[in-house]
Amino acid sequence: IFSLIYNLILHINHYCVLGMICILDTGKELHMQIFNGKGVFGGIAIGKISLYRRKEKKIKRNHIDDIPAELDRFEEAKRTAIKQLQELYNKALAEVGEANAAIFEVHQMMLEDEDYLDSITNIIKTQSVNAEYAVGTTGDNFAQIFSSMEDAYMKERAADVKDISERILTVLSGGSQQVINTNEPVIVLADDLAPSETVQLDKDKVLAFVTQLGSTNSHTAILARTMNIPALISVNMELSEEYDGVLAVVDGYTGSIYVDPDEDTLTKMKKKQAEDLEKKALLEQLKGKENITLDGKKINIYANIGNSNDIANVLKNDAGGIGLFRSEFLYLEKSDYPTEEEQFSIYKTVAENMAGKKVIIRTLDIGADKQIDYFNLEHEDNPAMGYRAIRICLDRKELFKTQLRALYRASAYGKISIMFPMIISVTEVKEIKAIVEEVKAELKNQGIPYSDVELGIMIETPAAVMISDLLAKEVDFFSIGTNDLTQYALAIDRQNPRLDKIYDSHHKGILRMIKMVADNAHANGIWMGICGELAADLSLTETFLSMGIDELSVSPSLILGLRKKVRETNVDEVKTKILKDI
Repeated sequence: IFSLIYNLILHINHYCVLGMICILDTGKELHMQIFNGKGVFGGIAIGKISLYRRKEKKIKRNHIDDIPAELDRFEEAKRTAIKQLQELYNKALAEVGEANAAIFEVHQMMLEDEDYLDSITNIIKTQSVNAEYAVGTTGDNFAQIFSSMEDAYMKERAADVKDISERILTVLSGGSQQVINTNEPVIVLADDLAPSETVQLDKDKVLAFVTQLGSTNSHTAILARTMNIPALISVNMELSEEYDGVLAVVDGYTGSIYVDPDEDTLTKMKKKQAEDLEKKALLEQLKGKENITLDGKKINIYANIGNSNDIANVLKNDAGGIGLFRSEFLYLEKSDYPTEEEQFSIYKTVAENMAGKKVIIRTLDIGADKQIDYFNLEHEDNPAMGYRAIRICLDRKELFKTQLRALYRASAYGKISIMFPMIISVTEVKEIKAIVEEVKAELKNQGIPYSDVELGIMIETPAAVMISDLLAKEVDFFSIGTNDLTQYALAIDRQNPRLDKIYDSHHKGILRMIKMVADNAHANGIWMGICGELAADLSLTETFLSMGIDELSVSPSLILGLRKKVRETNVDEVKTKILKDI
C-alpha cells in the first residue's frame, strides 16, 4: 500500500525547500513582517489571513473489560470512515478531476491494510485498551515509519497516515473535522493541509494557501495548481492567533507573504496583481492565433497530460494537440492490470475529444521512480538505470501487445501517434516494429478497424543521442525527454536536493545533444519535438527555434505563454549568435 501511495504522486517533480523569516528593520517599530518560503504556483493574492485550526483530540488511555465490544466499536468507526472517504472521492472527482481524487481511494485502501488494522486490533486485545488509544498509537507509529524514510516522497506520506487516523478518531469521538468558516475569500494559513481538508474547503472562499510544511508534491500544492491560486509551502511562520484576520499579500512568484503590509508595499502589490491579471487577459487573446514567429517560422505547441480528465484544460488553453499522454497513469490508478477494453475506452475518448488533432501516446513507462505493486518488480539499487519502461514491455510482450492493440483500435477514432520510452538501440526499435506488425495482423484478421499510426521514440539516453542518425531511419519522429536526458548526461539524480546547485538543465552538453538530435532527424526527413520540462523554459525558446525544433509540448496552463514568446521572436535575427554560443 505504501508503494501505491508513492506512485499516485509521481506525475510531479520533487524539490526540497527551506523557509526563512525576515522582519524589516529600519530602526523604527514596524508592523509589517515578510516571511519567505517556496512558491508552488504563481500569482498575487490580497486578503485577510484565516488561521486553520484543528480541533485537538486528547487521547486518553482507558482500560477496557469488554474487548469484543471495543473491537466491534472500532470496526463500525472504520466502516463509517470508509463511507466518508467515498463521499469525499465523489466530491473531489467533480471538482478537481480523477487524478487528484484518487488519493481518497488510496485512503480507503489504507483503512483495509492488514498491517495497519492488525496493529490497532492487537493493541486493543493485548493491552485491553480503548480504540482511540490504539488508533492514535498506530497512527503515530506508522507516520514515524514514513518520516524516517530517506525518500522525500515517502516522507510526505506521513500526512496521509495521520489523516486516516484522525478521521477514525473523529468518528469514534462523534465529532466532525475542522473546516474554515468565513464570509469572504481568505488566505488560508496552516501547518499543512491533508487531502480530506483541502477537498472540503469552499474553493470560492480561498485566495491562497500558505503552509509551514509540504513540498511541491504535497496535496496542497497539487490543489493550488488545479485551482490556479497562489500557494507557498515551507514558510517559517508561526501559526499565531495574532495573524488571524490580519490583511496580507501572498506573492506566489517570489514565495513571499507580507503580513500587515504598509501602504507602499500594498500599493506595489496591487499594481503587480493588476499587471498579472492583465497579462493573463492578454494571453487569452492569443487563443486561435498561430504559433508563428515574426519571420514566418511555424512551430507546433502541444500539451502534456496524464489522463483523459486533462482534456478540458488542453482544449481550454487552445493546444494544437497532445504531445505526451503519459499512459502509465492508467496503470498507476488501478489495483490490477488495466484490460484492453479499459485502455481502448480511454484512448478512444481522448482521440474523439481532440477532434482530429494529433494525440501522441507514450507506451507504459514504469520502473525507476514509478513503482506499481501488482507488477511485482524486484528491488533495484539503481532503478533509474534498471528494469523500466520499454525494457519491461519487451520482456513482458503480452502486456505490451495488450496496450498496442488498444492503441491501434483507438486510432480508428482520431489521429493517434505512439512513442516508445527509454530507447538505447536500433535493435530495440526493430523488435518493437515487429511486435507492432503482429498486432496489426491480428486486428486485420479479426476485422477490427485501425488507421495509419506514426511511430516515434523518446530520446532520453546519451546512447540514443549518439545514434540518432541511425534511429531516425527507423521511425517517424523523435521526442526528447529532457528530464531523464539531463540526469543521465550529467550523472545527477534530478530528485536529489543536495545536488540542486550543480544540476544545470542549460548545460551546453545538453543543448548540443538536442541540436544533434534535431539535425539528424531533419537530415533523415522526420520531425522532432521536446516534451520534457525544458520545453516550457521561455529562456530557451529562441534557442529551440534556432535549432529548428518542430514541436514543443508543455503543461496546458503554459501553452499561451509559450505562444506569446514564439510570436515575439525573430529567429533570423538571433539564430547565428545563439548557435555560435552553443
